[in-house]
Amino acid sequence: MGEGLDNDEALMPYIEAANIACGYHAGDTDTIKKTIALAQKNKVQIGAHFSYLDRENFGRKEMFLSNAAVYDMVSEQLLLFSNIAKEMGQIVTHVKPHGALYNQAAKNTELATTIASAVFDQLPAAVFFGLSGSVMLDAANNIGLATAHEVFADRAYLKDGSLCPRNIDGAVFTTEKNVAEQVSLLMQEKKINTMDEAVINVAADTICIHADTPHALAFAKIIYSLVKNQQQ
Repeated sequence: MGEGLDNDEALMPYIEAANIACGYHAGDTDTIKKTIALAQKNKVQIGAHFSYLDRENFGRKEMFLSNAAVYDMVSEQLLLFSNIAKEMGQIVTHVKPHGALYNQAAKNTELATTIASAVFDQLPAAVFFGLSGSVMLDAANNIGLATAHEVFADRAYLKDGSLCPRNIDGAVFTTEKNVAEQVSLLMQEKKINTMDEAVINVAADTICIHADTPHALAFAKIIYSLVKNQQQ
C-alpha cells in the first residue's frame, strides 16, 4: 500500500497487516503518513515495504549492488518509515522487501543476510515477512529476527517454491476463481498447485495480495471470507 493507487482505503477493512511503500519504488513521506493513518483508523498493523530505488520499473527490475549499498538502502528506508510511525504513535510490526529485491533475496543468502542485518539494526522487534521456505527466512532467523512464512494469493508458483516470473502468462491471477482455489487449498491442506504441474507443501503464516493486481478488492474480500470462515 501507499503506492499511489486509489484502493488503499477500500482494502483496509479486509486486511490485518499493510506493507507500506517507503518511497524508493513508490510513495513519499506524505503517502506514508496517509497510509499509516488509514491503517490506524482500521486497526491494521503497519509494515515497512522497502525496495530498490527504481520508480521507473516499480522496483521489479533486478539489480546487483554491493553489500554496503544494500545495507544503506534498506537502512535509509526503515529509518524514514520508523521515524514517521513513531511521530504518529504507531508501532512498525513487520517488514517486507518488495519486488525484485524480495525475489532475489529468496534465493541469495548473502543478499538476504545483508537485508536482515539492516532490519535487525533498525527494527530488531519487527517480524520479517519472506517467501515461505526460502533462504530469506533462514537468514533473518540466523540474525535473530522473528519471521513469518508468506504465501501469495494472486501469484502462480513454480515447483521449487518460487514465484512464477511476471512475464509468463498466468503468473498473475486475474480471476476470483484462481484466488479462491489457491487460498482454499493452502488453508485446507497447506499445498499449492504450481504452474509446472506439481503440488508443493508450503508453510503459511501470512497471505499476501498486491494492491496493484486487477480486482484486488474482490480478491481481498474472498480471502477475508475464507479466513473468517475457518476461524469460526
